[in-house]
Amino acid sequence: MSQTVTAEELNLLIEQTYKVEKEFSELKASYDHLQDTVEKVVEFLPNAIWILNSDNTVFLQNSKARGLWELLRLLEFQEEDYEINFESRDYLVKSSLYQEKSMFSVIDITEQKRKENLATMGQMAAHLSHEIRNPIGSISLLSSALKKRVKEENIPIVEEIQSSVYRIDRIIKATLMFSKGVQTNKSTFKWDELKKSINVAMGYYGYSKEIKCIFPEENFTLHADKDLLEMLFSNFITNAIDAIELDDNESGKVEIIYENDVTLHKFYIYDTGIPIEDENGLFEAFNSTKVKGNGLGLVLSRQIAEAHGGYVRLMAGKRKAFEIAFAI
Repeated sequence: MSQTVTAEELNLLIEQTYKVEKEFSELKASYDHLQDTVEKVVEFLPNAIWILNSDNTVFLQNSKARGLWELLRLLEFQEEDYEINFESRDYLVKSSLYQEKSMFSVIDITEQKRKENLATMGQMAAHLSHEIRNPIGSISLLSSALKKRVKEENIPIVEEIQSSVYRIDRIIKATLMFSKGVQTNKSTFKWDELKKSINVAMGYYGYSKEIKCIFPEENFTLHADKDLLEMLFSNFITNAIDAIELDDNESGKVEIIYENDVTLHKFYIYDTGIPIEDENGLFEAFNSTKVKGNGLGLVLSRQIAEAHGGYVRLMAGKRKAFEIAFAI
């Protein structure tokens, strides 16, 4: 016996169907919005994020994770955070499990570790510099006294000792300044005074080739820390000398050109030595490819210029040159 559905019951059924469909649509829209929000949050994070299904297929990942796809194969769940090295970069890995899904968060800590290592190296170097300073001072005094008493043919040996002591003293000063930070003690003086100090300092720096240093002829006035500027220019000139020493030519030239643009003293330093090997690591502390270098000269030179309201930068072009500027 069939049951007859009245028009009223049919309309009610249709209304209920529409209502269920509407609720389903709203629920789906809410779910899509939630999923979109989660994806945007995951994308916004600075970490590479992977969420894996139980069969290790990817349920969710952000663009940083896609860029490190090959790193995913090296990850494994561990209760404790751990570090992993991949393609010369260091990463911190955090992992967890939730509802049969594995979640991995990976963040690049290379720069952080580099700074920590630099801080440690700086502290160690500063300690060693303090320990070395006293005996170096004694050697310097004794070599000066010895130079007055030795036979004339032995004077070059004493001068080589003095040159070596000067280089060690420069390293000690640079290391201590790097560990403590650059502090200026400004006064007013003429360029000729600074040029004389630079020439005296360079007299202790040994080199084998015929190298001509050309300084600005104009005797302009400077208001700055004279000792710090002597260190700045000496750093650039010694770098230039080292580059010329490695060149195939028997002689070379270092030229400093001066320009006053009303607000800044500007100096352009050119040399005829070999090109710079690694421009990216140029101002990175303790990063030096030179036999005589300690990797602090250019770093401190830039800090000295910045402490005087200026800057140091490598100029683009075929002719190797640095631009140095500080406030008038």
